[in-house]
Amino acid sequence: MHPAVSVIIFTALSGLGFGMMVFLGLGMLDVSGWVAFVFVAMSYALAGGGLLSSLFHLGHPERFLKAFSQWRSSWLSREGVLSMATMGIFGVYALLWIFMDNRIAALGYIAAFLSVWTIFSTSMIYAQMKSVPRWHSPTTSVLYLLYGFAGGALLTTQVVLAGWLMLALAVTQIVTWVIGDGAFAKAGSTMETATGLGFLGKVRLLEKPHSGTNYLMSEMIHVIGRKHILKLRIIALALGSLIPAVMLLALPSGYLLALVVIAIHLVGLFAQRWLFFAEAEHVVGLYYGQH
Repeated sequence: MHPAVSVIIFTALSGLGFGMMVFLGLGMLDVSGWVAFVFVAMSYALAGGGLLSSLFHLGHPERFLKAFSQWRSSWLSREGVLSMATMGIFGVYALLWIFMDNRIAALGYIAAFLSVWTIFSTSMIYAQMKSVPRWHSPTTSVLYLLYGFAGGALLTTQVVLAGWLMLALAVTQIVTWVIGDGAFAKAGSTMETATGLGFLGKVRLLEKPHSGTNYLMSEMIHVIGRKHILKLRIIALALGSLIPAVMLLALPSGYLLALVVIAIHLVGLFAQRWLFFAEAEHVVGLYYGQH
């Protein structure tokens, strides 16, 4: 799949923002007043910025309201509805917390619960796609949730918890890659099944369906050099989870350490999210002799 910048920003930043809302809603950050305002503003900037970025991937951004209308059948629509509900309820909770120093636990728990479901809904936009076997796995949702929780814990200064979540994230990321690498072959999709000509025997491509590029080729088919995959995975794994985990659990905590770890994690997160899309093999690629 083509790794569109807008979708990478959307999935990465919104996960961090709603991850922060989970821990803020659970009352795990003991601050008040303007300090609380800074953390709340950061969570809204990340969640809102990510959602705003997703609009640029729509064919007609001016029609974005239609994306909310299909919540009964579309995970994309559910994600939109849940994100608005989460930000609304969390907003009430945050206003009472910041300006009245009154943290209503019930509101915070509801906001945290909805934040988890929002991250899960984002993951299901991809995990429910049978046409992309690498994504069509429970590990996709687990990975999205762990990235949200680990990043959210890190940004709300839950140092030890963030460290352990980073380790869990590293293990899950490796498992996801191992499962994903064999997913396409396991799905059983081949040139023969794609064309329906398997009864004739082995099918090979004589001429490409199109002489030039089209939407399917630019969006659904992305060729990444095989020799670069391992290097990119090492970068994503090391920076996204392993190095932050070691630094958080082994080094004395402090503001400088936190800033460095956040910077490292963000670089790894964006590298992982780019790979998430770039490595995804859509079955439509079979018609073009890809895979």
